[in-house]
Amino acid sequence: MMKEESLISTRESRASHRKRPWVKWALVLFILLAILASAPLAWRRAVRSFYAGRIHPPSSAPSEQVAIVFGAAVFRNGRLSTVLRDRMETAITLYQSGKVNKILVSGDNSFDNYNEPAAMMAYALERGIPSQDIQPDYGGRRTYDTCYRAREIFQLKDAILVTQEFHLPRALFTCRRLGIEAIGVSADLHSYRGARWYEFRETAATLFALWDVIRQNPPAVLGEPIPLLIPSS
Repeated sequence: MMKEESLISTRESRASHRKRPWVKWALVLFILLAILASAPLAWRRAVRSFYAGRIHPPSSAPSEQVAIVFGAAVFRNGRLSTVLRDRMETAITLYQSGKVNKILVSGDNSFDNYNEPAAMMAYALERGIPSQDIQPDYGGRRTYDTCYRAREIFQLKDAILVTQEFHLPRALFTCRRLGIEAIGVSADLHSYRGARWYEFRETAATLFALWDVIRQNPPAVLGEPIPLLIPSS
């Protein structure tokens, strides 16, 4: 009887031992998935930490010749969204205080009835900015496109990037990796609805920005160079 019980126990132990590798592989898979899931968040935090020292409020921003304003939503009646209006107001403040001489307004113009740069330029004109000091960029469909075109089309080597603080780390990373010595000025004049969504989107977009700057593919819209600044003799 004892021998039979011992034999049964041995068989059960062997069966249990055969199952254990599956448990180990499941644990390894779980750990790998956890690492992959946390990678975008870790990269976002690293980029934000690295560029924190290059982000300034408008009052203490250093002077540069050009401010690049990144596009955002425009309503059907041409009114700027709160996010975009704050970006324009910040750039206008920089211009009026003599910290920049030109404003490059870059945004999406993919459809005939949707034109972010035109709306941004109209807003600046209404606020008294001379037309010769505003340059629209109709090909800035994405942050990468804006930075790439700022370098290739508008021939910029230095610039102030004007956008909200949640967006600035990615914008700074992209522009600087493309060769523009950029600093950031935060345009956070309000609290924004959907702030959690913006942060979630930036987490994924910052990881994709890494892929963008590794490939450095030309954006969908390019064109002939339009030097924004006249070289000093």
